[in-house]
Amino acid sequence: MKIAVCVSHVPDTATRIKIGADRKTIDPTGVTYIINPYDEFAVEEALKTKEKIGGDSIVYAISVGGDTNKESIRKALAMGVDEGILLKDESIRDSFGIAHALADEIKSLGCEIAFFGKQSVDFDNSITGQVTAELLGYNCVPVVVDFKLEGSKITAEREIEGGREVVETELPAIITTQKGLNEPRYASLKGIMASKKKTIAEKAAAQSPNHSEIIDMNLPTSKQPGRILGTDSSAVAELVKLLREEAKVI
Repeated sequence: MKIAVCVSHVPDTATRIKIGADRKTIDPTGVTYIINPYDEFAVEEALKTKEKIGGDSIVYAISVGGDTNKESIRKALAMGVDEGILLKDESIRDSFGIAHALADEIKSLGCEIAFFGKQSVDFDNSITGQVTAELLGYNCVPVVVDFKLEGSKITAEREIEGGREVVETELPAIITTQKGLNEPRYASLKGIMASKKKTIAEKAAAQSPNHSEIIDMNLPTSKQPGRILGTDSSAVAELVKLLREEAKVI
């Protein structure tokens, strides 16, 4: 079986972000980029699926973007992915544009199943996997926290408000992964060394027009510093007064 796992290259959530001069992108100066954290669950599940099926199964890590995306593809290779593919495009794409490129490559490779993180932590649109499935005509189960594949039958659990629901579907399918699905493995020293020897294939990303455009970016409003009103019950009256007159929440 051919298995795809799609990975994004995103700013580390611990990085301090600055808005770029064009006010449409972030300033990359000093920003550390990593593989999208939710995509690590996707990589792990793709590898577990390959290990269960066995035979000549192969896992492809696919990413859309510039040369820097190779770092995240290389991370997936170090974890155990067989081949890496960069769909090269330095331009800014919306979720539809990324999905179009991924769908084109997944179809070309003949993958029966593809794993995505449920969202990327940069734009948080949470739709790339679903749009890819629609373009391919594949079944799709998003936000999965438990996954089983028996033959061509998929049984998955997904989180919903106040609980979980169990979903059954069949291959071909797109699965988007949520925290709790698995525990991503660490890349071993052997895996890291082996990944450095693997060639990442470069292909031109299939062209597609964007359906949305970022027109402006703003940093969140700075929060006011906290105040300590007291350390005993004598501060209660002052607290109530401030909540009523300043915060206006009571």
